[in-house]
Amino acid sequence: MKVKDVMNSDVIYSKSSDSIRSTAQILKKNGISGVPVVDDKNNIVGVISEEDLLRFLEIPDHRGLWLPSPFEVIEIPIREFVSWEETKHMLSDFGDKKVQQVMKTDVLTITPEDTIEYASQLMTKHKINRLPVIEDGKLIGIVTRGDIIEGLSRS
Repeated sequence: MKVKDVMNSDVIYSKSSDSIRSTAQILKKNGISGVPVVDDKNNIVGVISEEDLLRFLEIPDHRGLWLPSPFEVIEIPIREFVSWEETKHMLSDFGDKKVQQVMKTDVLTITPEDTIEYASQLMTKHKINRLPVIEDGKLIGIVTRGDIIEGLSRS
C-alpha cells in the first residue's frame, strides 16, 4: 500500500511568519499535536509541535534551597511578585513570536509513491507522529500513524 492511499490531502499547516499564538490555536481547534510549516510558495520549511512550544516555554529554575535572613523575609513577597510579573511579561511576548523561531527545520518527509511500511519505519525510528507528504518540493498531504493504522484496517 502506498502513502497516497492513506494520506490526508487536506493539510492543516502553519506559515513560518504566523505567530505562535495563532499556531497554538490551530492545534487546539483541530485537536492535533503538530503541523507542517510552509513558506509563501507552499514549500515545506519546518514542523512545529506541542512539544516544541512547551520546550520553548521552559523557564530555568534558578532558585536553590536557601534560608532567608530576617531582612529577606520582608523581601521575599517583593521578589516573588517581580518574578511573577517577569513570567507574565515573558508569556505575553511568547505568543507574538513567529513560528520560525520555534519550529524544527530538520524535517523528514515522504512522497506519495513511498510505501506505508517505509513511512511506518521512519515514524518508529525517529519517534514522530506525522510525515509531511511532498511532491516537487511542495506540501501535498500528510500521513499520520492513525492514517496508516486506518489504511491497514481497510485492506
